[in-house]
Amino acid sequence: MASLVSRSQNGLPFSIKCDKIDIVHLSIIMSTHKTLFLLCALGLAGTPFLSLKASENRWPAFRGPDRQGHSLATNVPIEWETKGKIGWKVPLSLSGWASPVVDQGHVIVSGSREEAGSITLHVASYRLADGTLEWETKVFEPDPQAIKARHSKNSHSSCTPILANEKIYAHFGHFGTCALDLNNGKVLWSRVVAYQPVHGNGGSPALVDDRLIFSADGASGPAIYALNAGNGEILWKTDRQTDAKKTFSFSTPLSVQVKDQTQVISPGSGMVGAYDPSDGSLLWRVDYGEGYSVIPRPILHENHVFIGTGYDRPKVMAIRLDGATGNLTQSHVAWETSRSAPNTPSLIVAENVLFYLSDGGILTCADPISGKVHWSERLGGNYSASPVSVGSSVYFISEEGKVSVVHANPEKLEILAQSELGERTLASPAMLDGTLLIRSADHLWKMIQP
Repeated sequence: MASLVSRSQNGLPFSIKCDKIDIVHLSIIMSTHKTLFLLCALGLAGTPFLSLKASENRWPAFRGPDRQGHSLATNVPIEWETKGKIGWKVPLSLSGWASPVVDQGHVIVSGSREEAGSITLHVASYRLADGTLEWETKVFEPDPQAIKARHSKNSHSSCTPILANEKIYAHFGHFGTCALDLNNGKVLWSRVVAYQPVHGNGGSPALVDDRLIFSADGASGPAIYALNAGNGEILWKTDRQTDAKKTFSFSTPLSVQVKDQTQVISPGSGMVGAYDPSDGSLLWRVDYGEGYSVIPRPILHENHVFIGTGYDRPKVMAIRLDGATGNLTQSHVAWETSRSAPNTPSLIVAENVLFYLSDGGILTCADPISGKVHWSERLGGNYSASPVSVGSSVYFISEEGKVSVVHANPEKLEILAQSELGERTLASPAMLDGTLLIRSADHLWKMIQP
């Protein structure tokens, strides 16, 4: 029987760091009104209005501007078979499940190409307006000995790039990490952090000020690394402190601000840790036993961070953030449940309700603070992509290519629309004003409002 453990709740205001913007109570504000969000962010963070407004036409990283799947865009199509329209659909010559990212009218994808037994890794730019290929750059050609067997669902390019300051930061796990010029694809620097992967690569990096932070959780010696975003030099490495027997995982870190302290929250096998980005020191940890192959990216709501704990028996766990340090396993886990918990898709909060979707298609709607389940229904299909939302509409894309848009209704499962791609996909979509971008196995799609 699945467990739901409720514990004490209290905490202090905090913010999430994204694109060097501190947005106070992000999840609450974004779930009300866009104008209120912009005004609060402008007044509380002192951030120029135009930089916030620009986020509606940027999708700069895995899970978007806030790294949690939320969009401020308007007129995003919810379906295209009857009311929407396919703006363009272009074939992809690169294989991979890295999600598309967008800035300044450029759609960036990374991928691999296999020829005569060798594999090369590439980054490509497509024009947002019409899908024209602008440039493609080969960035790595791994030694054949470095190409290990990967999971049948995985690819050689499953890590999503980051766009910032007219640069592309592309990560390919143990194959290497590099920076390119957004406008012409010129390689600015490259770095290989070697470790022994299991099932291939997966986790994307996080850009925290001038540091590119990522996990290197392989078959042994799991660790967190920080690279200098300016030149690729290794700034620090912190070994994971875990007793898990299987040490490989694939999660993407999330940077948050807690009581004026930046924390990089990074789940791994057997534990989730919060790290100081300046030196990699461990600030706090929560243990969860033998959980491994952890994939979901953490999300933040009010003063709680929500994580998935990986195989073989995944749990959803809510952890209170109040500035405490040390081992918080017994004191700060607000609730946890193993009922229909995901192995792969990340979680999302929309309209103050929490959604999590099992890999097998069971969608659960719950109260994020107490963990109380409002409803749990079968959405159908199999899922790896992480959901995204705009307003009260939450988008889920199945591996079979079905796009379901669900209203964030705590009373019942309310499907607003469903559309079929007709192609397999494991990548997460991107949202812009009037636009939904999707990467499938063979194509890059731009859906628009008619």
